[in-house]
Amino acid sequence: MLTWGDEYPIHQTPEPVWVAGSDRNFYDRYFFNGYSKDGSVFFGAAFGVYPHLNIMDGAFSVLKDGVQHSVHLSRVMHHERMDTRVGPMKIEVLQPLHSVKITLEGAEGISGELTFEGRHFPVEEPRFQRRSGSRTVMDVTRMTQNGHWNGWIEIDGERIEVSSYYGTRDRSWGIRPIGAQDPQPVVPEKPFQFYWVWTPLNFENLAVYFHVNEDEKGDSWNTRSVLGMDGADAEALMHLDSPKFTAEYEAGTRRISKGLLEVTDTQGRLHKVHYEPQSIFQMKGLGYSHPSWGHGVYKGEYAIEREDFKPGVMTWKEPTNLHIQAISKVTHEGPDGKSSEGIGALEQLFIGPHAPSGWKDVLDA
Repeated sequence: MLTWGDEYPIHQTPEPVWVAGSDRNFYDRYFFNGYSKDGSVFFGAAFGVYPHLNIMDGAFSVLKDGVQHSVHLSRVMHHERMDTRVGPMKIEVLQPLHSVKITLEGAEGISGELTFEGRHFPVEEPRFQRRSGSRTVMDVTRMTQNGHWNGWIEIDGERIEVSSYYGTRDRSWGIRPIGAQDPQPVVPEKPFQFYWVWTPLNFENLAVYFHVNEDEKGDSWNTRSVLGMDGADAEALMHLDSPKFTAEYEAGTRRISKGLLEVTDTQGRLHKVHYEPQSIFQMKGLGYSHPSWGHGVYKGEYAIEREDFKPGVMTWKEPTNLHIQAISKVTHEGPDGKSSEGIGALEQLFIGPHAPSGWKDVLDA
């Protein structure tokens, strides 16, 4: 079968582009977030392509005045991966590795036209590889880029002008659980454990990026921290050393109330970033852990659905509520004694034991 992609010199194997290896869980995804500089408006978008499930889906979600407004979309893609449209939602690459546009044309009362421009060259994160027994659970590459948004959003007739909003976008591809769950688990079964912190941050003249995966002992199995000045190319990105993240949690929960990142730069000087979460954006508004709109779930030839909820009153312990981005004020303490204020997302997903946090079970607090 030939598709649009076969016109481009992007083949990785002797197969046509519609074939993506042999794993049914192969995926290719865009993720975006954006926010006003005071944090009063926060939006996110996700767009996924699942070649071996023959499904393409998307979601767009806006948090304003304590209410999160989301629209979910899905379609059978008929193996055409280059046609990045699902109903009224469209993703356009304007300039590779720099600029991307999202268009949403009247999707259940939510519309928008938003253009992202990177502040620096994308950060390539280390390859994520994780197994359960002999079965591959994750084998993923991702690039992350901080930047600015311009355009507009409209929710039920209320127009929001988006002018020089901060934000982040990422592109990831590889293997991770998608669509229907495997009916035959790995034996012997082991309790699931996942400790994940992902924090792209924006300051006036620079961006800071950090993520970490830790095991039940608190040992990191995947991490990276980078500082990017405005306009930095791949060579000018400053890779920071020895990142250490510590957290305090809201009483009786697994929600971070305060965070501290400590890193050293290429000259061995210490940098600190303090996090103060302000509000919560539910990632299930973009399909992550959603009970019925999970990524790659078959919804028929075409489906669209709107949902609204209030993240601030939702119980943290409900499994579909665990994955969040906390909109956070951040303070960077540099080695010269100077500090600067910024804003960013403190993404967190905590399941299972984690010795540094004192957790011994799946969801104890």
